[in-house]
Amino acid sequence: MPTVQITTRTDSWWRAPAATAAGLLVFFGYLTFRAFNGTYVWFDPYVSPTVAPPVFTPASGYPGAVPLGHAWFGAFPAWWPKFLPQSPAFFMPALAIAFRLTCYYYRGAYYKAFFMTPPNCAVRGISGGYRGEKALLIFQNLHRYTLYGALVLLVFLWSEVFAAFFRAGRFGIGVGTVVMLVNAGLLSSYTFGCHSWRHLIGGRMDCFSCDGAESRRYGIWRASSWLNERHMVCAWLSLGWVAFTDLYIYLVSTGTLRDLSTW
Repeated sequence: MPTVQITTRTDSWWRAPAATAAGLLVFFGYLTFRAFNGTYVWFDPYVSPTVAPPVFTPASGYPGAVPLGHAWFGAFPAWWPKFLPQSPAFFMPALAIAFRLTCYYYRGAYYKAFFMTPPNCAVRGISGGYRGEKALLIFQNLHRYTLYGALVLLVFLWSEVFAAFFRAGRFGIGVGTVVMLVNAGLLSSYTFGCHSWRHLIGGRMDCFSCDGAESRRYGIWRASSWLNERHMVCAWLSLGWVAFTDLYIYLVSTGTLRDLSTW
């Protein structure tokens, strides 16, 4: 077994953070590329989660773009900077980025994966200047507020799922509908397992029965606690499925893949 000379541990403790780093680079790298690309993000009635909900959409020059009638305010305005691509990802979907970036789980994941600060448990010998979440890292405290943006985004994502059951006014279901439905479900499990959400609905209470709503509120808190115990799993599954959902819509939008449906 190879040893890492800069630490006092001789096992391969670095494998977990290395795998985390690789996963984050692959998924976030792909999603960032797709968000800045803005093409082939639509196949009626499916819209990629990288651009949903679309506030603006390109008027032309972007094959597979969200149609003007589906965007909230139609085409991108004339004041939009020329050096930026006309991608709807710069608006509402950015709320998801802020939520994940400041997530308690992801903080620990990318701190260890890319900066080794703080290093894994019982790993000594790594020089580093980790001083807690101070100075620039104090922005991580915004996580409790980014939760509200994530909750708003969930409402719109579920509305896009509902819209995906209808094409030209006709009810139906396709593979893309199911893919989008699973995506919204996994994102919901990740959001409602969030530490901030769990604290918001019950963490500040000393007595669940004192407000006359013991069974209802305690039940919601218990459900959130169950998801919270699986927060890491939900984080990775939802991240991977967002990428898969975008890839599927890209493939059917380009004509590479045929979407099976009842329409």
